[in-house]
Amino acid sequence: MGDSGLRVRSFGDPSGEPLLLLHGGGVAGWMWNPLLEHLDPRFHVIVPDLPGHDVDSDEHYLSHAATIEALAPLLAPGTTVVGFSLGAQLAVLLAAQHPDLVARVVVISAQTIPTRAPGATLAMLRAAAPLARYEWFARLQAKELFVPDTLIDEYLRTSRRISVETLTYAVGENIRFTIPEGWAQFPGMAVILAGSREKAVMRASAWRLHEALPGSEFALVADCGHGIPLQKPEGLAQMLNG
Repeated sequence: MGDSGLRVRSFGDPSGEPLLLLHGGGVAGWMWNPLLEHLDPRFHVIVPDLPGHDVDSDEHYLSHAATIEALAPLLAPGTTVVGFSLGAQLAVLLAAQHPDLVARVVVISAQTIPTRAPGATLAMLRAAAPLARYEWFARLQAKELFVPDTLIDEYLRTSRRISVETLTYAVGENIRFTIPEGWAQFPGMAVILAGSREKAVMRASAWRLHEALPGSEFALVADCGHGIPLQKPEGLAQMLNG
């Protein structure tokens, strides 16, 4: 695999089945730690920090297109890509643009229905961004994201480091995202998940992705909000382990 320029952790046998895990916005690669505890040892697990997040916070998140360019060198033939939220949109793009390398994709809580009045949403985000540096506010956000107590220090560190620029660009890309060309022709296996307790737009977005790709699998995960990998890591691992 080539040099992506991203901070990447890897686990397992380098000759094993490649598994790329893409975290959501506002968190980092550490969010996959609970899942790692339950994965089959046959995987070679690749966990990058996306631009602007945690250790890579010195580089702003600029766009999905630039991030895909950085992630592409991490792919090898037969890669399984699992993405959550912002990372799920990136997983869809990788599958659509690199079907020769991506064999399986698991898309968790990807918004595919653009938000109305994105400018107003981003203005409010910029105004509220300084609050992320206050521990009391960050702890409230962590609770909304189902971050467990064992990872709260990692979340607080990430929250303090993230810049207004990264928040604005990443959220802007997220709330404008639509299903890309090439997704409907993806020949590999695709599983699309959303939490049964997520907002209606997230459940509808997941269903649109499923409808756009014949042969894909769709499921609403019971009793989960916007946090499936942290709420039910063992169940997600069992699905990946096959």
